[in-house]
Amino acid sequence: MLNIERVISTLKKSGVEFISGVPDTLLNDFCLDLESQWSKDKHVLAANEGNAIALASGYHLATNTVPLVYMQNSGMGNSMNPLISLTDKSVYSMPMVILIGWRGEPGSGDWPQHQRQGELSPVLLESLNIPFKILDENEESSLTAIEWAVSEARKLNKPTALLVKKNVLAKKEKSGFDESGQIYTLSREDAIKEIISQVPDDTLFVASTGRITRELHAIRESLGHSHEYDFLNVGAMGHAVSIAAGIATAHPDKTVVCLDGDAAAMMHMGSMPITANLDLSNLLHIVLNNGVHESVGGQQSVAFSANLTGIASNSGYETLEKFVSSPDKLKQGLETLQVTSKPAFLEIRIKKGMRADMPILKADTIALKKLFISSITK
Repeated sequence: MLNIERVISTLKKSGVEFISGVPDTLLNDFCLDLESQWSKDKHVLAANEGNAIALASGYHLATNTVPLVYMQNSGMGNSMNPLISLTDKSVYSMPMVILIGWRGEPGSGDWPQHQRQGELSPVLLESLNIPFKILDENEESSLTAIEWAVSEARKLNKPTALLVKKNVLAKKEKSGFDESGQIYTLSREDAIKEIISQVPDDTLFVASTGRITRELHAIRESLGHSHEYDFLNVGAMGHAVSIAAGIATAHPDKTVVCLDGDAAAMMHMGSMPITANLDLSNLLHIVLNNGVHESVGGQQSVAFSANLTGIASNSGYETLEKFVSSPDKLKQGLETLQVTSKPAFLEIRIKKGMRADMPILKADTIALKKLFISSITK
């Protein structure tokens, strides 16, 4: 792995003042170190990658400097519109450096949801006419590439990019958190178990990307349950509730539960008022809120500061007065919200982390899709 202090120092010496982005597993040590080594008012964790591109564009307009945006390559889709219609040379010609975690790099053996994105990442950058270099474990050449990216963006007045290979800006997946400093005691795993026990046996579940899918799958295994009623949204972060709404529309006779994460819910929050105002009394949107981007390193989200329950209520959902954070309150909340006349929303405040021996999610996504379809269309 590269020396992160040298990477950050190189960015500062090259004239980068402002950084925004969405954390990524392959960038997690870089993202975590930014929290202590970069000015807090000049580093913004964005809701999504397009949001980060726009923030960086605004900072450039105000300072004429070259900002940096970081993301996983899965976020390139979110960034596409502002890259084409805002930063492009033919529109406003905005210089910035885009640091991209290269999940699914050919030959890396990554999970199915990353493989096609990995193949397309260089292709998309070439199609967008964004010059790029690849960061590998050769420290001197990678630091030179960072200097090049800033200089080239400034010279050409357009975005440049750096594709980051595995093990370059991150040591490994972060799984645990110290008990000290935890605000809440309920674990995500125990919350999901309680939800499963309180809803009808044939409830259809849509689980958001990250550790929620992983834990739901493992819980089903431990309980001896089938996976037939679960759709594991292993990619497409931020879209789980829309998938759930589509399912609930087709099956008004079934209870549909969306298990969402706080950062995922905020990534495309516009889907909340759309969903809340659909005629879907069978839909329950549950956000498991631990206040961090846990599966990509544990960077702070703003979900403990934002009133997600208040936002949901004002969007049109049926909600409780506030979030729940204990098994008893969770049980009571589920009982209340399962008998509403419109979509319901429940925020559960949970502690950070998962148990160290949580199994890796190894699943045939096509087989799971077929099983899910057959279970609700038979």
